[in-house]
Amino acid sequence: MPIAGYAARDEQRWAPEPPKRPSRTAFARDRARVLHSAAWRRLAAKTQVMLAGEQDFPRTRMTHSLEVAQVGRELGAALGCDPDLVETACLAHDLGHPPFGHNGEEALDALCAGIGGFEGNAQTLRILTRLEAKSFGDPQGLGHEHSVGLNLTRAALDAAAKYPWPREAPGGKFGVYQDDLAVFSWMRAGAPPRERAIEAQVMDWADDVAYSVHDVEDGIHAGLVDLAALHDAATVSELARLAAAQYAPGCEPAALEAALARLLAAPFWPIGYTGSLRDLAALKDMASQLIGRFTAAAESATRDAHPGVALTRHHGALIVPEAIRDEVVVLKGIAYHFVMRRSGSERAYARQRALLQELVAALTLAAPDSLEPHFRPSWHAAPDDGARLRVVVDQVASLTDLSVVAWHRRHCR
Repeated sequence: MPIAGYAARDEQRWAPEPPKRPSRTAFARDRARVLHSAAWRRLAAKTQVMLAGEQDFPRTRMTHSLEVAQVGRELGAALGCDPDLVETACLAHDLGHPPFGHNGEEALDALCAGIGGFEGNAQTLRILTRLEAKSFGDPQGLGHEHSVGLNLTRAALDAAAKYPWPREAPGGKFGVYQDDLAVFSWMRAGAPPRERAIEAQVMDWADDVAYSVHDVEDGIHAGLVDLAALHDAATVSELARLAAAQYAPGCEPAALEAALARLLAAPFWPIGYTGSLRDLAALKDMASQLIGRFTAAAESATRDAHPGVALTRHHGALIVPEAIRDEVVVLKGIAYHFVMRRSGSERAYARQRALLQELVAALTLAAPDSLEPHFRPSWHAAPDDGARLRVVVDQVASLTDLSVVAWHRRHCR
C-alpha cells in the first residue's frame, strides 16, 4: 500500500528487493536498517563535544542522534511528513562522522585534500550506499553484484542529505564524493538542483536544536559554562562575535547579543548550578523549554506559510523565524566559547589530529593487511593511489574514539 503523501518512486530502492513483511512500510524498514547497522552502534563511542567516555553525563553521537530523532519525528509529523522517514534521516545524519567529532573531520579533510576532501555528510551517503554490510545488487548493470550498503529508499537517502551537491571548493560543505555520484544522481532524480527535501530540512533543524541546547546543558553540568559570565558585557560581546564568525557568517553580533539577553530573561534560564537534584531538574527543564520554544516557532511559521498542506519531499520549505535562529546560534556560541575553546583544549585537539594523521600513514604503508577484511577487496580493486587512500580513510573514519587509540598503539610504533 502506498504511503500517504509519497509516490511509488519515493519508495524505490537502488537495488530492487522484495519486502520481507508486507505489513511494514518501506520507510519503517529504512528506520530498522539504520538502527541495526554496525555504523549506528559505533556512534555510542564517538565524540559529540566532550570526548566519549570521559564522563557519564554528556552526550555521545548516538544519544545525540536519538534526541535529534525524537525532535525531528514530532516536528515532521506535525507538518505532514512521514514520521518514520524523518526519524530515519535523523538517526542516520551523523553516521559519517569520524572519531573526535569535527576535529577529526578537519584532520581527515586535510589528508584527503588531493582526492576530493573528507566531509561527514558525504561519508554518511557512502556508508548508507556502499560501506555498510546489508545488501548486494547490480543497479547500474555492470555485470556483477556489489555492495549497495543499507539499500534505503530514494526518499530516505534524500532526507538524510543535508548538502545535496558535490564538492565545489575546499573547505565548503558537500554531500557526495566523485565516486559516489551514480547513486547520488539516482537519489536526486527529479529533485530541483541544490534544493533539500522538506524531511532533510526538518532533520537539519532538529539537529541544530538538539545540539545547541544539549551542548549547553552538558557544559553547565560539567562546570565549564560560567553562568555568571553571561551577564558580563565583555564576555557577551566576545561570545557573540565568535558565534557569528563560527556559525552564522553575515549575522550581526548585536543581534546575537539581543538573542542572549532574551534567553537570560526567560524564567527557565538557570541562575546558578550546584549539581543538586533541584538544580539538575531545573537544568532539564531549561532544555525542555528551549526545545519546545524552537520547534513550536518553526512549526507555527511553516504552517502559516503553507496553510492546510501536508509537506512532503520537495513540496514546501521549513520556515524558522530569524530571532529563533539567532537564539540557537548564540547557544552554539556559548558551547564554543566555554567548552570547545576551554583551557588545554587545543593541545588535546592537536593530539587527536596527530593520532589520525599517523594512523592513516601507517595503515597506508602496511595496506591491505593492515585493514579489516571487508575493506581489503576495495583496496585491491582501487585503480590508483588516490583511490587506495580513500579506502584507508574509510577504515579510519569507521573507528571509534577509543579504537583509534588502540589501533594507533598497534600500528604506529
